[in-house]
Amino acid sequence: MPIIYTPSGAAREYSPHAANLYLGCSHRCQYCYAPHALQRTPSAYFGTPAPRRNVLNLLDQDLKKQPYTKQILLSFIGDVYGDTTDNNATTRAALQLLDYYKAPVAILSKGGERILRDLDVFREFGQRMMVGSTLTFLDEAKSREWEPGAAPPEERLAVLKALRQAGIRTFASFEPTIEPTESLALIERTLQDDSVVTYKIGKLNNYKGLDKQHDWADFLQQCLALLRGTGKQIYIKSALRKAAPDITLHDDEQDAERWNVSA
Repeated sequence: MPIIYTPSGAAREYSPHAANLYLGCSHRCQYCYAPHALQRTPSAYFGTPAPRRNVLNLLDQDLKKQPYTKQILLSFIGDVYGDTTDNNATTRAALQLLDYYKAPVAILSKGGERILRDLDVFREFGQRMMVGSTLTFLDEAKSREWEPGAAPPEERLAVLKALRQAGIRTFASFEPTIEPTESLALIERTLQDDSVVTYKIGKLNNYKGLDKQHDWADFLQQCLALLRGTGKQIYIKSALRKAAPDITLHDDEQDAERWNVSA
């Protein structure tokens, strides 16, 4: 069973390759698609996951078969820095393997300070590493309501700042955008901190009709007004582009691979 795979559909926007080290998650996000994708009940999916069986040996086999020069994302299923039975030891070991084979890696996590345990490993990757966080709410109460097991927003922001100060390339994923005003406030905050290099911005998709309540063109215009001219790297997700078709974007703002890391 291969561990590294090529995502399909909307997931392909995130990365040309991906690897899932755990098949569960401790964050319990209301909007999570993974239980449905894995055909599990929320109670069976959310908890404290163990590493996938034999995952490190299988990952090693994948990396021996071919060189990976395009980005591998950790991960679509679960969070490699969530609350796990092995205290994220598999994450560290997997990163060391990926670095040994000179693979480029992006990590997307809501795990907060756990991420910083592996700062020394991130540094070994050099320009082949990018670490990011999903940013949804600046308001901690709202964050707890929607993502009760994830790190609070101030912790995620502090980690991004610490990574940036340590010379690690950082990114922020603004998807889902549940309340546009919260996402805009987070963009402003990260600009003040200079904690994010790459901004990936999307919308809320098909969740209880909430996405129909927002003016996505206005949201996108405000995002661009904040970010253009700052020197930041910007990618606008396909769903948001489709929801705001009259907004003119630069080519690099709609190129899914433009800001990925590579070997």
